[in-house]
Amino acid sequence: MTRKADRDQIRRQNRSIVLQALRRKGPMARIDLGQMTRLSPATVTAITSDLLDQGLILSLESEEPKTPQARGRPRTLLKLNPDAVYTIGVRLSVNNIDLSLVNFAGEVTQDKRTHFDSASADADSFPETLTEAIRLFLQEAGVGPSRVREIGVAAQGVVETETGVVAWSPAFAGRKIPVVEPLQSAFGAECYISNDTNMITEALHWSDPNRYSGTFAVIMLDYGVGMGLYLNNQLFAGASGTAAEFGHANHIPGGALCRCGKKGCLEAYLSDYALVRAASHLPENTDPVSIDAGVSGLARLIELASSEDENALKAFHEAGRVLGYGIARVIAMIDPKRLVLTGAAMRAFSFMEKGMWEGLEEALVADLRNNFSLDVMPWNEDFIRSGLIAQSMERLDKDFLGSASPSSNRSSRPDNSEVPA
Repeated sequence: MTRKADRDQIRRQNRSIVLQALRRKGPMARIDLGQMTRLSPATVTAITSDLLDQGLILSLESEEPKTPQARGRPRTLLKLNPDAVYTIGVRLSVNNIDLSLVNFAGEVTQDKRTHFDSASADADSFPETLTEAIRLFLQEAGVGPSRVREIGVAAQGVVETETGVVAWSPAFAGRKIPVVEPLQSAFGAECYISNDTNMITEALHWSDPNRYSGTFAVIMLDYGVGMGLYLNNQLFAGASGTAAEFGHANHIPGGALCRCGKKGCLEAYLSDYALVRAASHLPENTDPVSIDAGVSGLARLIELASSEDENALKAFHEAGRVLGYGIARVIAMIDPKRLVLTGAAMRAFSFMEKGMWEGLEEALVADLRNNFSLDVMPWNEDFIRSGLIAQSMERLDKDFLGSASPSSNRSSRPDNSEVPA
């Protein structure tokens, strides 16, 4: 039984490697697939034959011009069948539901933003709101629900991946918002949910695995403060899926009021409302809901800092110091090879940088803080969608391989016993 399980695992791994290669590079001949994946010609032939039988890939003749010495038919190229199956990517944020229809090639074929009222959305009302938004989206796209294999959701706040619930988020008035079970019941598709910063982390790994692999961390400074962790080449979410809640780790006991209701969280010193509160000399117990922050509030504060306004400059500098203290904790705990800063607040990083290095130097000995590289990335909302797509495609590849055609179960096929070097 163990030997058969090992063969099945190797088969799944090799086929996933082939599908990922086609998704990254587009149409390829079998010989090129073998060179890229370092699988033997026999293994590539066996895998691609099964994938052709399943309708997951298609064959087409190469349009490359033949040399005068070339003989025979043009090379046959293999490509993913984009219409084999669809997935839906969903991003939940304050007042917005962003929807993307994605084909098997990982291409977005249609997208849409739907608005809802975060101030009144709770566990009773929001599941129906989300279900109806997706149902209308599919109708407009002309795609039947039966063609959707998976729905992937990314949400702001504290997300319990194991239960499929958003435990707390600034996007909702209530807590414990069920997401996975209502969607699975409504559409009969597999459904997964994750924190939005985790999806940024997944997107970076997908886009540049040589740079973003092993152990690295992503910190997003925006409407809130989030973190994604990649540990030993795996996205880390913890036992219940709520790991790496960097923004809600305590910075000062009994300190500034956070949007989560607690006092002294890192977010209460780093988020957009925290920066506006500090620059405006509002009391630390001022309710974040009452503060005019967001994209426009942060933009105004950046303009003031650019004009050398002392209050704005001091707010950014002090926030940088808090960020440095937080980074010191991350480095001391997980020893990341690389740390990435992103989010809307990165437009103000030049005002925060000096304070950040001061805080890091104060909080951590040089022997520990000199072993990582720092990347500062301009904010791009597509990071979250790209991460949803990357994770969804990886799951799809494994899922399809679990229900392969009968011919793929013949244990004499070469793809049972080879993995790339």
